[in-house]
Amino acid sequence: MLDFLISPAMAGAVGGAAPSGPSMMDFAFPVVLLVLFYFMLIRPQSKRAKEHRTMQEGLAKGDEVVTDGGLMGKIINVGDNAITVQLADNLEVKVRRESINSVLPKGTLKQL
Repeated sequence: MLDFLISPAMAGAVGGAAPSGPSMMDFAFPVVLLVLFYFMLIRPQSKRAKEHRTMQEGLAKGDEVVTDGGLMGKIINVGDNAITVQLADNLEVKVRRESINSVLPKGTLKQL
């Protein structure tokens, strides 16, 4: 099973046959694992991170958002690092730009 890491013992070899060197299959398995790892884990995660970054850069006044803590509100002021979110009529909270999790479709807060 782990022959690609440890070469099997050649105890019963008759005729003095020398053990062969590593074959191409010994190197193919780890390469296939790395390629599979890249396409199943690294690439989708970097794609999601890029989409999240573009969403955060596109935040504007009037957007309805959800924070990482689950608070839903409407953006009333956008700064470089902080965004002011109105959670209720007389309740405004300043949050970091990075803590905005998603943007809701317009009118979602009125339906709730």
